[in-house]
Order: sequence, then structure tokens, then C-alpha cells
Amino acid sequence: MRFTYDKEADAVYIYLGDFIEGGGVKETRELKENIFLDLDENGKLLGIEILDASKILNKELLVKAEVV
Repeated sequence: MRFTYDKEADAVYIYLGDFIEGGGVKETRELKENIFLDLDENGKLLGIEILDASKILNKELLVKAEVV
């Protein structure tokens, strides 16, 4: 599992594996406002995107994330 943080977009992406191949995400579902789940063709969870991350997440997590 790895975390990336885009400061400009204020978005965190949590990869549940090391990498998502191009075209690997077949569906994105909104879990709740600003939180999205990316699924593969079989409905397996690949990753989670969190928008407005600095307002939602603990600052320590953002500091530890890989900045993109």
C-alpha cells in the first residue's frame, strides 16, 4: 500500500497495491462527498481518492505521503 499527495489539487490517493495499470480502473464510485473508490472489472477495490485531503485527513499522514 502506498499514499500519494498532490498539494496543488489537495488530493490523496491510496493505492491498495503498488501500481494500477493504465485502463485498470473500470469504475469509480463516490463513497461520500470527496471520497471515491476505484474498482477493477471484477469489482475489486484498487484505490481510494480523497479530495480536500488537508481538511479531512490527519496532517501527519499528509507529511508521510509521497508528493506527486
